[in-house]
Amino acid sequence: MHQSFDIAVIGATGTVGETLVQILEERDFPVAELHLLASTESAGHSVPFRGKNVRVREVDEFDFSKVQLVFFAAGPAITRSYVARATAAGCSVIDLSGGLPTEEAPNIVAEINAALISTLKKPWLVASPSPSATAVAMAMAPLRGIIDVQRVNITAFLAVSSQGREGVAELARQTAELLNVRPLEPRFFDHQMAFNVLAQAGKPDAQGHGSLEKRLVAELRELLAMPLLRVSATCAQVPVFFGDSFSVSLQAVTAVDLAAVNAALEAAPGIELVEAGDYPTAVGDAVGQDVVYIGRVRAGIDDPAELNLWVASDNVRKGAALNAVQVAELLIKDLV
Repeated sequence: MHQSFDIAVIGATGTVGETLVQILEERDFPVAELHLLASTESAGHSVPFRGKNVRVREVDEFDFSKVQLVFFAAGPAITRSYVARATAAGCSVIDLSGGLPTEEAPNIVAEINAALISTLKKPWLVASPSPSATAVAMAMAPLRGIIDVQRVNITAFLAVSSQGREGVAELARQTAELLNVRPLEPRFFDHQMAFNVLAQAGKPDAQGHGSLEKRLVAELRELLAMPLLRVSATCAQVPVFFGDSFSVSLQAVTAVDLAAVNAALEAAPGIELVEAGDYPTAVGDAVGQDVVYIGRVRAGIDDPAELNLWVASDNVRKGAALNAVQVAELLIKDLV
């Protein structure tokens, strides 16, 4: 690529934002000038990029006409506050927060529905889905022509980094307190997180469903272009810093051809199929990697029309930052 682009990253001091900047450098993204933006509290910090420390500035003072592309890697409230300013300045946007309706910013996963970009108008306003939806959709997309899925049941075991830096810091604090035999008082999570599993991630609504669960269901249907797919999702919080794991059970109409399933997963881009007899783990395999790992491919114990999968993915890297950069690489082909 000979042309370079002025880029902004909002939320540059967060776990996803910092990883996004790292991946821009790793993949030699054609950045002319990089603008790192964050809240007032984070302004003044520096983030390394291409051998230099780039100073983080306040997003409220930024002139979006200076850049051609901006990543929104902060919370949904930040996206909703500044996205209109960005698009009005002619800036294309990739949102990672889930803060925009899909009618306004369709979700893109590079390996699944990249062709959707050609139907959109510039400046682009697109979204990178939640790490959970990215991982599960990556596992299911290669199977659409092989099995007729009627229902999917998902149990997501989410790393504390799904709650941002606060979640990571709280697990570290709790672990240190317990290992030093000191009394523990939960602060960020509503129960003890260290050496424990919490039955929900975040606060549920009146019906008992968490925002991450509802986002997973909606985004999975969108990415697979299956709006009527019946999806059951439970998100549990586990004492892991980085890396999500998923138990995925698909109910098909007829008996599942396991050989065809394995062949499709083996050939799919962005997937690493672990051979039978072994299985992937988030920490041992997925963290720091650019692929989604799949193992324990098997039919139901007494139902040949049931397919079960175990999925592991780096939630911050592959599930968020990398996909956003991959989408950006597709956009800049026509970003002039």
